[in-house]
Amino acid sequence: MKLTPFVLFGWILFITACSPKYQSFTGNYQFTASAPGGAPDYARLDFWAAHPYKKDPSDSVPKPLRASYRPDSTADVFFIHPTTYTQEEKKFGWNGPVDDAELNAKTDYSTILSQASVFNEVGRIFAPRYRQAHISAYYPKNADDIQQAKNALDLAYADVKAAFQYYLQYENKGRPIIIASHSQGSTHAQRLLLEFFENQILYNKLVVAYIPGMYVNPDKFKQITPCQLPYQTGCMVGWRTYQEGYTPEFIQKEPTRALIVNPLTWDSNKPEAGKEANKGAVLYNFNKVVKNTTAANVHENLLWTPRPSFFGSFLYRTKNYHVADYNLYYVSVRENAQLRLSAFWKR
Repeated sequence: MKLTPFVLFGWILFITACSPKYQSFTGNYQFTASAPGGAPDYARLDFWAAHPYKKDPSDSVPKPLRASYRPDSTADVFFIHPTTYTQEEKKFGWNGPVDDAELNAKTDYSTILSQASVFNEVGRIFAPRYRQAHISAYYPKNADDIQQAKNALDLAYADVKAAFQYYLQYENKGRPIIIASHSQGSTHAQRLLLEFFENQILYNKLVVAYIPGMYVNPDKFKQITPCQLPYQTGCMVGWRTYQEGYTPEFIQKEPTRALIVNPLTWDSNKPEAGKEANKGAVLYNFNKVVKNTTAANVHENLLWTPRPSFFGSFLYRTKNYHVADYNLYYVSVRENAQLRLSAFWKR
């Protein structure tokens, strides 16, 4: 599926809202309502958006990168996709099903293609389908909505947890693990890290956690600390991209510091980088790598960049670059994952 500029801008419209006003749903909640379609059976490949035993969009490699492509199967990437259940009418209720063909296609040819594929050279990719919470779970309007949102996110996490447990039992076989996610996926990734890695023996297998697109309070973690250097392992990184000079109101209200790294330098002592440091973005044309597209500057709890520079960028009016957190820094993230895995093996 070729992502034309119009498809990309449409995707921006329905995923941009994943940058929520309320982002604190990382506790333990009890879900009591009925679930759509029943729990996924992760022994079946069709309940995985990406899996090493089937051909899927995460296997795609942008054409300019194919000549040097050398996939590594000695490590695994567990990728948790962002919200793609965004229909305004909330047709399936608070949680989307895992067996709806249209919703799955939207997931596969947006986030799995252009985000999960970042990691297809560093390890085998496992990306579960899960009963994701509707995007409105991040915008509750009243007390009842807040409770329903918590329930919906809890159900979604229950699926992610079940998928990870299945993966550990049947697929991992001692391989090192990279956790990667975006937006709603990063909500669930935080819980996964706290439950399975923080002060657990599995921590010894954690290469790194890439959890951008979401507020992450690093103080909730003691062992899994923010990465300070580009080759550090056993740590976590995150960022949220907005146009330079713009800070959304909900970020201004965040009570604590957030996990933030510059995805061009990966160095806490180098919070700023010009666009010449950007080795390549992958935007609406997946088979084109656009160099020097954006700068990256850490500003308090978010990442600022001037308006990206690429063909057709004059149409790009939004100041919220949430949807492109990975795409703007595609090659940088790809190379950094390889660097950290190499450092993990040396360690």
